[in-house]
This record gives sequence, C-alpha cells and structure tokens, in this order.
Amino acid sequence: MATDNVAATSQTETAPWYAGLTPQHWRTLWGSYLGWIFDGYEAYALVVALPFALKSVLTPEQAQTPAFYAGSAIGITLLGWGIGGLLGGVLADYIGRKRMMMYSVFFYALFTGLTAFANSFLTLALLRFITGLAIGSEWSTGIALVAETWPDRARPKGCGFLQSGFGGGALLAAFVWFVLSITDPLGPDTWRIIFLLGALPAFVVLYLRRALEESERWMAAVREQRWIATEEDAQTGHAAAPGGERPFTLTEIFREPESRRRVLLATLLSLATTVGWWAVSSWLPGYTEQLAKAQGEAAGVWGPRMALIYNVGAILAYVASGFVADAMGRRHFLFMTFVGALVTSLLAYLWHGNLVVFMLIAFFNGVFTLGFAFSWMAIYLVELFTSAVRATAASFVFNGARLIAWIFPIIAGTIVTTLGGVANAALIMSSIYVIGLIVPWFMPETAGKPMPK
Repeated sequence: MATDNVAATSQTETAPWYAGLTPQHWRTLWGSYLGWIFDGYEAYALVVALPFALKSVLTPEQAQTPAFYAGSAIGITLLGWGIGGLLGGVLADYIGRKRMMMYSVFFYALFTGLTAFANSFLTLALLRFITGLAIGSEWSTGIALVAETWPDRARPKGCGFLQSGFGGGALLAAFVWFVLSITDPLGPDTWRIIFLLGALPAFVVLYLRRALEESERWMAAVREQRWIATEEDAQTGHAAAPGGERPFTLTEIFREPESRRRVLLATLLSLATTVGWWAVSSWLPGYTEQLAKAQGEAAGVWGPRMALIYNVGAILAYVASGFVADAMGRRHFLFMTFVGALVTSLLAYLWHGNLVVFMLIAFFNGVFTLGFAFSWMAIYLVELFTSAVRATAASFVFNGARLIAWIFPIIAGTIVTTLGGVANAALIMSSIYVIGLIVPWFMPETAGKPMPK
C-alpha cells in the first residue's frame, strides 16, 4: 500500500500541469476570461480615447487645463471601480460567483456603450463612475470562480491565463484605436465608436448562463457554515466559530488578526500596482506622441503603435506569470515585479532618444507594470483566504486600493499642469513602486501549498 502511494505521488509530480483538467474547467476559465477581456478593453479605451473625448466635451474655459480633466476622468473611473469592486466582492460571497459575474458584465457593457453619447464633462464623468462600479465587481468574482474550480497544481497557471484577459482586452482596444486613428470615420467624434463597441460584451451574458457552473467550494463552505477567514486564525482560536449566524464578510476579514494583517499588507502592494499604472503608465501614449513630435514624426502614429507593443508585453507576462510565480515563489516574484516596474518606468520617462529603442523599453514596461504587476493579485490573493470570504478579501485588496488611488491621477494631472511636463509627473509618481520592494518579505509564502478551504 505504501509503495502504491509513493508511485501515485511520483506520477502526479511528473505529470504535466494540465493533467486532469476537464472541458468544464476550460469553460469556466473561458467564461471568466471573456468578462475580464472586455474590462481590459474598456479601461484602455478610456486611456487612448480620452484626449479626443475631452476636446469634444470640454468648454473653452475647461479646455485651458486638459491635463486636470484627464486626470479627473481617470480618477472618477477608479473611484467607481473601487466602490463597485468592494460591493461586488461581498455580494459574490453571498449570492454566488456566477450570478454576480453576469450582473457585472451586463452593466459595464451597457454604460460603456452609453459613454459614446456623452456631450459634457459632467455627463462623461458620471458615466465613467457608473461604468467603474460595474467593472470593479467582475474581477474578484472571476478570480474566485477559477481558483475554486481548478486543481491546486494548475490553479496559478489558470489564474495567470485569466488575468491575461485584461491585457488581451487592452490590446484589442489599442488595435481598434489604431484602425480608427487611421480611418478617422467620424472626424472629431471618432472616439465615440470605441466606446460604442464596448457595449457588445452584454451578449456574453448569454454564454455565461450556459457555460458556467457555481463554485462547489463556495457552496460547501456556506452549506457547512465555515465562516473563518484564514486557517491560521482558526488554529489560534481567533476565527469565527462554525455554525450559527454568518458574520458579515467584510467585518470578518478585519476581525481575525492574521486575516487583517494579510489584507492590509496586500492592499499596500495593490496600491503600488494601481497608482503605478493609472498615474504613471497611463501617460505613456501621450508621452510617446511628445517624443515623436520632438523628432519631427507624424502625429497620431507612434502613440497607438506604442500601445500595441506595450500590451503585447503585458499579455506575454500574464500568460507566463503562473509559471514564473511557481518557479520563483510568491515573495521573490513580487520583489522582481516591482523592481522591474520601477526601473522600466524611470527608463521610459527619462528617454529622449531613438523611438525604436523606446518601443523596446515600452514592451518591458508593459511586462512589469501591467503584466506581472496585476497578475500577482490573481495568483496570490486566493491562496491567502478561505472560500467563505475569498471574493470579499480579494475585492477589498484589488478594488479597495482604488478608493485611495483614484486621487493620484488627479494629482498627476495637476503636477503636469504645474511643472509643465508629463515626464516630471510620471517620474515623481513612479516612486510608489518602492513599496513593492519592502512589503513582500512580510507576507506568507504560499507556493506549492493547497488553497485554504
């Protein structure tokens, strides 16, 4: 019997990571991926189309300070994203992952489409806020569903593949914008088309209804009334006792000491990731155009080109992230990610030379600031908390950081206006990545361990 167990263990260790995955596993991943790919599309559509949208909706007086209104539009989207994500994660722990995902996909598609009809900054800002509410609730739902249905050995890879949907969506938006910028079908109002196309994901809900099955882990936790947030807190007697009335999940993740420590540390890392992208990397298309203009290149070409290259780097990093995180361990992966984000951001905004070399820098900046910098949350957060609170905890970390980070694009826009340059603002804001060089060493290592029940 002992020999049989050893042989079984050895066979499991030598089998490929995807051994044992069923068609239902892949349908769950694909359904969640579809939801997240259009999140990426919507977010990047705002980045590339916003300068042109502002030209249409700002009054002559408002147009005197476009950087401030650009930062405000991004910040308001982030605020909605943070609030919606927090609410959506809590609801996913109560009403289920599948139902919450369908709600979020439908509503962010609807309000993305309505953004195409904005005719004032106030209307644009309101629609961005509501769209953010719906976008935020999708991520933690999809991540929890994939993590709870995929086997432990394949889970980090599956979560990395899922996270690549954001990069895929951003690449799709960059490609659509590239085509629109060349064809310019509606002249000054061409920007409206990219948002109108964002309404198409509403039809994905029809697929999600058929393809997805609810998480058995989540249903078992609710059925057995296991309300603990972390297994470590259960061992020390700090966790909620099983049975009885369910404690409010958002309260529970802060009531238990180890859970509270993990949430706060992970939120610091999430803040570095979020501020770094929205207040640093989101300025890259505009900065690229500035470089091109200074070198006498045609306007409107190098910015979209950079966006494509940047997002290719991000997608490759997303797909590779599960493999890299398993090989390096979670803490070393985090440290490497934030070192790379800091170095490539400094290189990008200090560069004034050849545009081809700048494209290479942008590629690696995409690898670290968008690819690895967001994929760690998909891979790592689900390993820190139990099924009863997993979506709540992940959504608080991922989206709660936006409740703080939303102000930073506005600050960056103000710095641009005050100091007279995108590069100065981006270089100042990129210092946020230093957080990621310190915090990982205070977090638990979870590589190779089973996910908490």
